[in-house]
Order: sequence, then C-alpha cells, then structure tokens
Amino acid sequence: MNRMKLIYSSALVLLTLISSNLYAQRQVLDKVVAIVDEGVVLQSELDERIDEVRANAANGGQPLPPAGELRTQLIESLIVENLQLQLANRMGIRYDDDTINSVMGNIAEQNNMSFDDYVATLEAAGRYVSTREQIRRELMLRDLQRGMVNRRINITDQEIDNFLNSEMGRVSMAPDYFVSQTLIPIGENDPAEIIAAKEQFAELMLEAINSGTPFEQVREVAQRAAATNPPTGFPVSGGELGWRKADGLPSLFVDIVPTMKANEVRGPIRSPNGFHLVKLVQVRGALNSLVKQTHARHILISPNEIRTEEQAKALAQTLRDRIEAGEDFAAIARQNSDDSASVVAGGDMGWANEGGMPPEFEAVINEMDVDELSQPFKTSYGWHVAQVLERREQDLSRQFSRQQAENTLRSRKFDVELQNWLIEIREQAYVKISPPSIAGNP
Repeated sequence: MNRMKLIYSSALVLLTLISSNLYAQRQVLDKVVAIVDEGVVLQSELDERIDEVRANAANGGQPLPPAGELRTQLIESLIVENLQLQLANRMGIRYDDDTINSVMGNIAEQNNMSFDDYVATLEAAGRYVSTREQIRRELMLRDLQRGMVNRRINITDQEIDNFLNSEMGRVSMAPDYFVSQTLIPIGENDPAEIIAAKEQFAELMLEAINSGTPFEQVREVAQRAAATNPPTGFPVSGGELGWRKADGLPSLFVDIVPTMKANEVRGPIRSPNGFHLVKLVQVRGALNSLVKQTHARHILISPNEIRTEEQAKALAQTLRDRIEAGEDFAAIARQNSDDSASVVAGGDMGWANEGGMPPEFEAVINEMDVDELSQPFKTSYGWHVAQVLERREQDLSRQFSRQQAENTLRSRKFDVELQNWLIEIREQAYVKISPPSIAGNP
C-alpha cells in the first residue's frame, strides 16, 4: 500500500513538473497583451509592430515617442484592428489564396521581379507567411471600412449642385491629361542652317510616328543615333510629364493639348528651347462622355450536380434551335435560364455600357450584328445563347460629372467618418489590457 502511495505521489510530482514546464514554454512562446471582445492581442504581434515602426522611422529619419508611449499607441492600434477583423470575419469578408497570390504577383511586377523571385526573397527574409497574412488583413480591412463607412455617408443632390457650381468644383472636375514630349534642343549659337536642319529632323521623327512607329521608340532611336553616329541626327530629350490639369501643363502646350485626342501626336512646336513633339497619351475626367451601349438578352444554362457540361451544351443548342424555329425567346428564357438577374425579364439584360459586361461574354456580343442569334458559347458561368437587340451611343456627360462630384465629396467625408466609426466600435467593445509587467514590456 505504501509502495502504491509512493508511486502515486511520484506520478503527481512528475505531472506537476511537466505541466509547469509546458506552461513556462507557453509563456516564453507568447503572452496576451489585451483581451478584445472574442479575440486577443498577442505580445508577438506587438513586438512585430514595434520593430516595423522603428525600422520605418530609422529609414525615414523620423523621431519616435518614448518607448512606453509608443507601446500604448501601438496596442490601441492593434486593438482597433482586431475589432475590425472580428467584424469582417462575422460578415464573411474573406480572401482565398488565389487572390493573395494575384496581389503578390502585382507587387512583384511593380518591383520588376518575377513572382517566384519575390517569394524567394520573402522566404529568405523569413517574411513570406507574415506578408501573405498582412495582405489578407489589409484587403479585409479595406472592404469592411468601405462597406461600413460609405453607408454612413449621405451626399444630397443639393451638395452635388453646390460643388459643381463652385470654383473648387470646376477646377477639380476639369480633365486630367497624361502627356509625353520629345525635344530637339536649339543652342544659343546655332546658325540658321542648323536650326532648319533640326526642324527637318523633328518633322522626320513625326513622319515615323505617323507611320506607326511608337512615340517613345522614335525618341530612343534618335538618341542612339546622336550618341553613336552624330552626323545622322541631333541630340534629343524628353519623357512623360505625368497627369496634369490644363493649367499645370507647360505654357507652350496649354492651348494645344486640350484640343488633341488620345494617342495623337503634334509638332514640331517651336519654343526658345527648341522643337517639341507632344503626345497626348490619355485623358481622364473629360466631360464629353459619349459611351457605346448595347442592349442584349441571353439564356444561361449552367452545369450542376445533375447536369454535366455536355448536357448543358446540348440543352443550350436545343433551346437555340427552338428560338430559330419561331418560339418566343423571352418565354424560353423564363422557363430555362439559370441567370437569376435576368430570368424574370425574359433574359433581357437592359442597356450595358461598353466594358460593363463580363469580358468573355462581351467579347462574343461585340462581334454580333443587331438581331443576330448566337450559337451556344461558353463562359465561366456556363453555356449562353444571346441576341443583340439594339446598339447606340449615349452622352453620359451629366451623369458622369455628377457621379465624379459625388465621389469627390464622399472621399472628403470618408476619413472623418471612418475615424468616428472606429471610435464608436472601440467604445462599445470589451477590452482588457494587461499591465506591462504581465504582458512584457519590450
């Protein structure tokens, strides 16, 4: 009996030691900095955020508040972020791995890297997993904030009218121009024959552009010719001026660029500096918004649990044959189409702006004539039979300007309303912050 008691006591001691060691290991691994409703902020999250802020401050040469104040600020930031992520999860705002990969691919491209090289760089720095999660969090927060804050912002028709009639409104609603230029410089001591030769050289460059050679390529060829074989050309310079309002353009271009069409090139334009060729690359915000529109209808047959891909295609073909034989398109669509958005209207999709339909669907529609009935064609949604009813060009200048004005006003109000909303959810939440002695104070 005593032997059994000894074994039992030894076992309890052993279990206690094991439990204590496991608990100690958990404490070493991480600590809870704050309880936030149904979630927590961990010490590891705080440490990572502190390291990130310190690194950014060092790179930018910016001062930081005292360590205790910085810790308090970052804990508050993490608490508010945690509350938002909890809300986003409850609302079903999630991003799958394919979307994260797509975003990372864009980041890699912006940094002139392949996707694999970008991933390898992150892995070598031990930041691959954390970067993916950071992207996922930022996307979730962006969608949540847009949804929650925009519904709190109300823009009245009177506000839009007042903005459009104001000086600030007229300036901000003016078109933006993206311009590129090439300059053949003239020197102070250039004789008349050299100036004439440079003007002729500019005209030859313009001819090459009008014949189909890209604007930038002509400039590069001229630069190489001047550098490697000077007698064949003259030095040239230039580049993109970026997005600018008309009054932000060089005075030489102020009266010319607004009269140009996108991708048009003009010149040579003489100035004291030399001969210019100017290209209008793109315009945004122009009020002459003449938009191509298409009125179409369709029947969608989607594969499902009881209908295979081939069966869906065969059914679409059968329905198409019935319409061709004289049966009513709308009646067949109401009875058979799987497109819940248009089925009640007999497949009628209404008027759609150019670019307003799914690309793979619009690509087929754009090749069809009015009243033409398509053969069954496949998109990611299933098999379609479509018909173009009408086409037109619609001037949407007024709608466009009012929408732009509303977007501007909404953008102005967004930041203020976002801060109000964040204060509200913070005040309504249950938050318990651990003292530094418990949570750890880096």
